[in-house]
Amino acid sequence: MQVESSDKIRNLAIAGHHDTGKTTLASALLYTGGVVNRLNRVEDGNTITDFDPEEVARTISIGLAPCYTPWKDHKINLVDCPGYGIFFVETRAGIRATDAVLLCVNAVSGLEVVTEKAWAAAEKADSPVMLHLTKMDRERADFDAVVASMQEHFGRGVWPIQLPIGREADFSGVVDLVSRKAYGFDKDGNGKGKEIPIPEDMQDRVEEARNSLIEAVAESDDALIEEFFEEGTLPEDDLKSGLRKAIAGRQIFPVTAGSAAHGIGNSTLLDALVDLMPSPLDRGTFPGTNVGGDEVEIETAPDASASALVFKTLSDPFAGHISILRVVSGTLSSDSPVWNTRAEADERLGHLLGLQGKQTEETPQLITGDIGGVAKLKHTSSGDTLCDKAKPVNLAWIGIRSPAISFAIEPKSKGDEEKIGEALKRLMEEDPSLGARRDPETGEYLISGTGQLHVEIAVAKLKQRFHVEVILHPPKVPYRETIRRSADGHGRHKKQSGGRGQFADCRIIMEPLERGKDFEFVDEIFGGSIPQTYRPAVEKGIQEARRRGFLAGYPVVDFRVRLKDGQYHDVDSSEMAFKVAGSLAFKDAMASAGPTILEPVMQVQISTSEEFTGDVMADLSQRRGRPQGMETKRGAQVISATVPLAEMLDYAPALTSMTQGRASFELEMSHYDEVPRNIQEKLIEEARREKEEG
Repeated sequence: MQVESSDKIRNLAIAGHHDTGKTTLASALLYTGGVVNRLNRVEDGNTITDFDPEEVARTISIGLAPCYTPWKDHKINLVDCPGYGIFFVETRAGIRATDAVLLCVNAVSGLEVVTEKAWAAAEKADSPVMLHLTKMDRERADFDAVVASMQEHFGRGVWPIQLPIGREADFSGVVDLVSRKAYGFDKDGNGKGKEIPIPEDMQDRVEEARNSLIEAVAESDDALIEEFFEEGTLPEDDLKSGLRKAIAGRQIFPVTAGSAAHGIGNSTLLDALVDLMPSPLDRGTFPGTNVGGDEVEIETAPDASASALVFKTLSDPFAGHISILRVVSGTLSSDSPVWNTRAEADERLGHLLGLQGKQTEETPQLITGDIGGVAKLKHTSSGDTLCDKAKPVNLAWIGIRSPAISFAIEPKSKGDEEKIGEALKRLMEEDPSLGARRDPETGEYLISGTGQLHVEIAVAKLKQRFHVEVILHPPKVPYRETIRRSADGHGRHKKQSGGRGQFADCRIIMEPLERGKDFEFVDEIFGGSIPQTYRPAVEKGIQEARRRGFLAGYPVVDFRVRLKDGQYHDVDSSEMAFKVAGSLAFKDAMASAGPTILEPVMQVQISTSEEFTGDVMADLSQRRGRPQGMETKRGAQVISATVPLAEMLDYAPALTSMTQGRASFELEMSHYDEVPRNIQEKLIEEARREKEEG
């Protein structure tokens, strides 16, 4: 669909907790808008925006997906975002790329964890929000109770602009408070309402709710408040324009209602999106930086230099890459050159694409504010800016938080080692919150994600898309060894087997350093007991020996070696001999230096509701956690603690289980600390057994 003017575009991210019906709503709006000729359903696996085989199989959204529908000579771009917290980076990307958020709230369940996270993300992005109550036809759906809850949590700016007609199974339509008109819908129809009289028993309630809305809109604008005081009300045109301005300024957050699965409220929602939500031109500017790194605001104007934000990459083993982008300023045309500011590379746009999920259609251009795609860019990935090379800018992108959980990965078939790396690279281009790397210490190939389900889905994609089957293992914990006291060490290497022999002798003092200081080598030899040319070989021998460990095969850290004395032979000494002597001196000193094992300790922040704090705290105690404090943020309890990494490998599924999925956590490295003696003994025994078996 080609639009000629940016003021005819509406861009919205559909966000909310899982199972609020976001994908169903997107499908219903496409049906009502005439994009498809029937309502596609999640349970049937045929929705436009859940097209990945894993999404179809699991009946959940995993990645964001764009679609659009025409309505009243406008193009409404919708970005369907996942509802699971572990995929929330996709929601944040969708919010960054659009001009407003359509926040879905289950009329039965009310506010949930991801609802609040999406609200906070919209607030951070300064995006207007429309709250849409879904599943209004369900048993125990309660419009008034949920609205009251939203007003309590989100503030007095939350105002209904529609009232439902009927309750639960009798829900049949809505009353538009702006136009003071009622609309009835055929259940399981095409979603297009027909104007009907306002029910007699709703007349008083409608007038009261409409007057409250008028007062709220009048209070948002000085000119309107004067008009309101003079006239006692606002005419419909002024009410609509004032409401639209207040929504764009995040002073009012309108509430609508519907049941997308049964086609109730679709057309009235589309009307509200067109009439009340901002166009790309209303946004005014988009945040970014110039080539010097200074913050700037890029004007969202059709006559400005072209710039576009790539906010999602689709990777297909057959079709290749499709970069999904939002044009921030200017116009993009097919076959035109652009500049990738991150990669500092030229790109040439091929055919520009309109996108309905993964379905594409060619379009000659994308104007300011429009969303579309382009295939087979060579240097471009999610978060990149494409712009005019003569006027380079970097459009603001989202921060990608560190993965919360990692697993070791190995191929089932030996011939697939090389395939794994390339396949994971393709998946990471599509999903920036996924990570993969080779651990330099353990030699394991690690795959990292925001949760266990996230990693499992990535593994399933490896098999389904790239025909690579792998085995997941809990990763090895990167333990360290260190010393607790100073000790002397003596290393003497002497070997004579006919001809030239080998001889080296060195004496060292080993002493502890502060945590994190790793290793120091100090040459304190005065005179020629060891020639200068051989002293670096002593350090090399110690370095090699410390990497192999002493107690259980883990690298030794946080110590200093002082080379004090030694002996050499004019003929038999060599660098190799002094390397061996250095490693022997290291082992000799370690035996007397009080060796011990260190473990990585993580800083953990857990956000949960108050009802689960007792269970979470008890579980942390069992994991050898040390609570550091608790505070209340947006109605949630945020617990801070330090916990050994070894105890956190299975934390994601455990936390989900104990909190019914209503908690999240963030994990980052804090420090190394000594492992309790009983656990050290187990680690040493395991290392001994592995050595014997190997």
